[in-house]
Amino acid sequence: MRKHPVIAVSIAAGALAVLAGTPAQAAEYSSALKVRGVQYDAPGRDSNSCSSGNTDEEYLTIKNYSSSATVNLKGYVVKDATGNRFTFTAGHYLQPGDYVKLRGGHGTDSDSKNVVYRDNCNFIWNNDRDTIYLYKPSGSRADVHSYTKSGSDADGNGYIRYHN
Repeated sequence: MRKHPVIAVSIAAGALAVLAGTPAQAAEYSSALKVRGVQYDAPGRDSNSCSSGNTDEEYLTIKNYSSSATVNLKGYVVKDATGNRFTFTAGHYLQPGDYVKLRGGHGTDSDSKNVVYRDNCNFIWNNDRDTIYLYKPSGSRADVHSYTKSGSDADGNGYIRYHN
């Protein structure tokens, strides 16, 4: 009879260990929109000059994973670990399976080219590590992913893919 409480404690301790070891990015949120990938390290030498820099080569891809619902990006917020943020202020409609690239720098937003510019020439994602947060207009979290250059980017090309 003494074995049962010990087994129960072992099982409970094992479950706690599994929960404690689960990273934040493993949590699944009930949202059709998710971060598909991030080019966190723009190719070339980083330069945030608005006229000749490469901040437009740093981007975040957000995809509509719904099989039937069109989602308006207006009011969605993208943030990093230090609080840098971008709010989609215009209506951009993503059909099921469609995506948008949120790029740094300045440019013309285009639904047909699947691009929105942050109109900011500063880089948002750190090259060594960061956390990407995507929030719904209601303020609830839609998706989150943390990365490290050494642990998440196996081929070292500055791009990490999430959610196939």
